[in-house]
Amino acid sequence: MRKLHSFSGGIHPPEHKEQSTREPIAQASLASRLIVPLQQHMGAVGDPLVRKGQRVLKGQPLAAAAGAFSAATHAPTSGMVSALELHPAPHPSGLLALCAVIEPDGEDRWTEHSPLDWRNADPQATLARLRDGGVVGLGGAVFPTAVKARGNGRPVDTLIINGGECEPYITCDDMLMRERAPEISRGIEILQRLTGAREVVVGIEDNKPEAVAAMEAACGASAIPIQVEPVPTLYPAGGEKQLIKVITGREVPSRGLPAEVGVVCFNVATVYAVYRAVELGEPMVSRVVTVTGNVHAPRNFECLLGTPVGELAALAGPCVDTDGFIMGGPLMGFPLPSDAVPVVKATNCVIASSEALFPKPPPPMPCIRCGRCAEACPAGLQPMDLYWFAKAHNLAKAEEFSLFDCIECGCCDYVCPSHIPLVQYYKFAKGEIRTLAQEKETADRARRRHEFRQYRQDREKQERAARLASRAPGAKKAPATPEALAESQEAE
Repeated sequence: MRKLHSFSGGIHPPEHKEQSTREPIAQASLASRLIVPLQQHMGAVGDPLVRKGQRVLKGQPLAAAAGAFSAATHAPTSGMVSALELHPAPHPSGLLALCAVIEPDGEDRWTEHSPLDWRNADPQATLARLRDGGVVGLGGAVFPTAVKARGNGRPVDTLIINGGECEPYITCDDMLMRERAPEISRGIEILQRLTGAREVVVGIEDNKPEAVAAMEAACGASAIPIQVEPVPTLYPAGGEKQLIKVITGREVPSRGLPAEVGVVCFNVATVYAVYRAVELGEPMVSRVVTVTGNVHAPRNFECLLGTPVGELAALAGPCVDTDGFIMGGPLMGFPLPSDAVPVVKATNCVIASSEALFPKPPPPMPCIRCGRCAEACPAGLQPMDLYWFAKAHNLAKAEEFSLFDCIECGCCDYVCPSHIPLVQYYKFAKGEIRTLAQEKETADRARRRHEFRQYRQDREKQERAARLASRAPGAKKAPATPEALAESQEAE
């Protein structure tokens, strides 16, 4: 029996998960058009490979990975690229993103599949397959999986597969483990070979007994030892650092990476995508999405990327008083600007909202320094101090108090009796710090360019003056430098 550990803080919000787990995963119908952002990952934007009017097949690359820290994007179905244009993206900023708009032809014809014999292939070939197959972290971070699996030069002894799925309403990973556990176990084998981890643990919250049983059966038949470990249900136990602490007892250092403590962690949906990309040769063109909330028939759907959220939500029958949609869970998710934005790789859940389901919070009151936010914080921070620093624009002090260790889980918001939107202040402060750092870097680059230009101009002036002096009548020959003497000796 493995000894489990605990992390500080955490909360027990109502789960609201049973509504969307009564039926098996359904295949979402083909949308009237697909809007596919060319960047659905952290890192460099991919280079477009298609043009307006071009016909594409399912799985055909729309944008290639631009360098090592990037991932490709593919056509979710066959059809014609009707436009390459800016379109609202599912992001809190509501900014526009370059998208390929595909008009489906209804045939859903695949490109030729090319499965990879990863057991006999060079690991670099497997990593390239993940990058070119567009596989990224599907737990929300959309970090390129090939980069994470490659590591940063530090040895990894423990591979953790994250099946926590702790946030209310979201059940896509739960249903994926229930129905596709054998495929997940095959993906785990691939990642174990890439990372070289000696120990593999699948962490699943103990409120998912069906998923635990399915994964135990599948992992028991695996070619490698895989331990399935139910962990106590406590939000946010599915956070990467929190799950690592629960399973291994190790603390990831402030602003550090799990690899620094010998651990690498992947979400179960990511592992499933790894299996499909490598063993089936299928790039990532779809994912399982929970559609729940203010709908008549909550359910999980296997959905093509690029499907407009409104068309996906219609399959679950939104109630008449639905007033919008939330992407993600109620604690870490965000309201979508419209139902025309597309499903992307980061879309794990779409919640139909209403005034009855999510009433507007009361106006914020002054902080009473009750300390409840500090008790609930899973990162061991002092949220009330970060709030004061952010509100006062004392960004240096906020950063000194480990602002960037905040995972924006919303525990502090949930327990605050004054209804202060604490996470919004932290997001604002983080954005300001990043903006200032970027402005400083831009100014430093401009200064370095100016200094080099000045140096080059001064050097050219000196060289011109020396040439003019050497051509003047009666000018003495400049004494040979040691470098010139050495070059003449080499020539001889």
